[in-house]
Amino acid sequence: MNDKETQETTAVTTAAYESDALAEGTVDAVVIGGGAAGLNGALILARSRRSVVVIDSGSPRNAPAEAVHGLLALDGTPPSEILRRGREQVRQYGGRVVFGEVVSAEPAAPSADGDLRFTVTLADGHPITARRILVATGVKDVLPQVPGLAEHWGHSVVNCPYCHGWEVRDEPIGILATGPASVGHAYLFRQLTEDLTYFTRETDLDEDSRARFAARGIRVIDTPVTEIVNDTDGALAGVRLADGQVVARRVLAVVTQMQARTKGLEGLGLPMQDLPTGRTFASGTAGTTEVPGVWVAGNATNPVAQVGASAAAGALAGDYINRTLATADTDAALQASTEASPTAATR
Repeated sequence: MNDKETQETTAVTTAAYESDALAEGTVDAVVIGGGAAGLNGALILARSRRSVVVIDSGSPRNAPAEAVHGLLALDGTPPSEILRRGREQVRQYGGRVVFGEVVSAEPAAPSADGDLRFTVTLADGHPITARRILVATGVKDVLPQVPGLAEHWGHSVVNCPYCHGWEVRDEPIGILATGPASVGHAYLFRQLTEDLTYFTRETDLDEDSRARFAARGIRVIDTPVTEIVNDTDGALAGVRLADGQVVARRVLAVVTQMQARTKGLEGLGLPMQDLPTGRTFASGTAGTTEVPGVWVAGNATNPVAQVGASAAAGALAGDYINRTLATADTDAALQASTEASPTAATR
């Protein structure tokens, strides 16, 4: 699938809210991204009495969705409400949240005791000096270039069977294939409806998969898709094929290409990884990266993580960041103690 055959989903920006004032001096951590991963990482750090600033661009991936699902105790809660509560809780422990955009982030000269430093600059020109950075910018979903598809994203055009599946159960569902991952997608959505059609869209579908689809009652259509058809009320009504036929569908499921949001972060030099479903930041245990002092969490490194998994990843990264800061603080204290009393080091 080339660039001309794809389109980014329509970005939905949440309403701006009042930002916290930024304190002068160096902060322990800047969290870039105000979603579940970023806020939970900030919460862990703030509860550890670390000075932390969250930079929130206000464009969460799940903004078009009416509710978050599959999240214990919060199932059915609107995404905006979860984030609002998250910001309040971070602030409750002294963390600061800023509604804004990062235009650059890069390493800076280390402190006098050798600890790491980074400079993060906001769109308004305000620079922030930080000891550590947590990148939690999420991803952009890229849809196949089918006229009329993007306008239904997050409602009758869905991606995750766990996030939206129950809500579209028993509907006539179509799978718009984008590659090999769409085959597994079809099996998951077949669990939710008996009326499932797989549009190959000129992607390869081997004979074994066709036999399996036939055994599960999944209809396969190889004729190219030309556009999405709406009813008189603007709701999704079906798929028009190249031969003019309209196949009635109320819901379409598609495996998107997911691209990590990297704007403004180029100066950090973070390594990337290419996955079957897109391109994200590469990370190791607890979100560590090859760049000392920089962690990444959530969809920016694991594009299939739901809200709960992203929040957990942010918490784990926050824990590891706090541990490295504790070690750095101890190293600095020991160095200062040794310099103040040289004879102590020889005893």
